[in-house]
Amino acid sequence: MPEKIAVVGSNMMDLVTYIDRMPGRGETLEAPDFVMGFGGKGANQAVAAARLGSDVAMVTCVGDDGFGPQVRANLEANGIDTTHVRTVEGAASGVAPIFVERDGENAILIVKGANAALAPADVDAAAETLRAASAILMQLEVDLETVYHTVAFGAREGVTTILNPAPAHLDLDIERLDGLDWFCPNESELAMLSGLPTGTEDEVIAAARSLIERGIHNVVVTLGGRGARRITADIVEEITPVSVTPVDTTGAGDAFIGSFAHFLGQGMEPTAALTRAARYAALSITRRGTQTSYATPAEFDDFLSEHGLG
Repeated sequence: MPEKIAVVGSNMMDLVTYIDRMPGRGETLEAPDFVMGFGGKGANQAVAAARLGSDVAMVTCVGDDGFGPQVRANLEANGIDTTHVRTVEGAASGVAPIFVERDGENAILIVKGANAALAPADVDAAAETLRAASAILMQLEVDLETVYHTVAFGAREGVTTILNPAPAHLDLDIERLDGLDWFCPNESELAMLSGLPTGTEDEVIAAARSLIERGIHNVVVTLGGRGARRITADIVEEITPVSVTPVDTTGAGDAFIGSFAHFLGQGMEPTAALTRAARYAALSITRRGTQTSYATPAEFDDFLSEHGLG
């Protein structure tokens, strides 16, 4: 039986415009292409894990607009349990206008919409599902009190908790993450949330360990083309990058987190799970879109073979 993974977090409708360059202030440009798809960091991570074969449940909120039923149907089409997807009366669903440049780099706006209504009570209502999970994934596109409540639930119930602190909030209270198992920021998020520089390897390690001293068990820092680092109080492990030609980097971080939870749930040691997740994320940036870029196991195996990664 596949491991159960629960995601307490966000969903968005992605409004993706492919551009030659970003317009200047007051400037109007013609863009070559536009697509609409499904996103949100929580839903992305859920889909990545589900596409690899995990049994995934989502705890989230949608609006009572036209997007809400579409989001729910998309989750169900990906095999995700939507029992705890709540429709918020009078609220718009979350949306994310995304601008993707020729080199694959992107700029993103998010409008939380109904995601802002996800509350500790929703976590309590899903307690039985969360208790049965091998891991609970969280992000910061929902109310921080809901994140704190979920971390405390996981620590109390002995369920592995993974927090991707994106988008980073200066208001995030690290002290209230005591007992969190995995904290997975990128380099700039780590600098913001630790209040320390991250310009060198030693600074990255020091910033991560400042968070570990406050009760977080593992920090995984993603460093773009330099791969990632797993840092604890005692060890520093390098997760090597995979060189690919980027097409669209949107959702790559979510591919990394969702696949990491899947591989960890399969019984892999953390370093092996992180290494495999980095490869899964690398494949995602060679394709357009967010959730549409996430590979099936067969597609992932082909990618590994093509790159001699086994």
